[in-house]
Amino acid sequence: MPKKRFSAEQIVTLLRQIEVSLSQGKSAPEACRAAEISQQSYYRWRKEYGGLEIDQAKRMKDLERENVRLKRLVADLSLEKQVLKDVASGNL
Repeated sequence: MPKKRFSAEQIVTLLRQIEVSLSQGKSAPEACRAAEISQQSYYRWRKEYGGLEIDQAKRMKDLERENVRLKRLVADLSLEKQVLKDVASGNL
């Protein structure tokens, strides 16, 4: 079975759907099965997206992507700086 990727908005919507099912007396495994996700995903998502609104979750994901991009950029620039230092000092 191929892995299915959910957007932040879909995750928040599924969490709300499961919470409604739980409040109606369903057990967590039944609610997760109805939402077609694993219990592990539910608990992981609840921990990460617990009290977020849809727009907040989307913003958080955008910030995480930007953070990864900036970290990669810093790593590239640090490597370039080190190479230039080595060339300038004659170590190459």
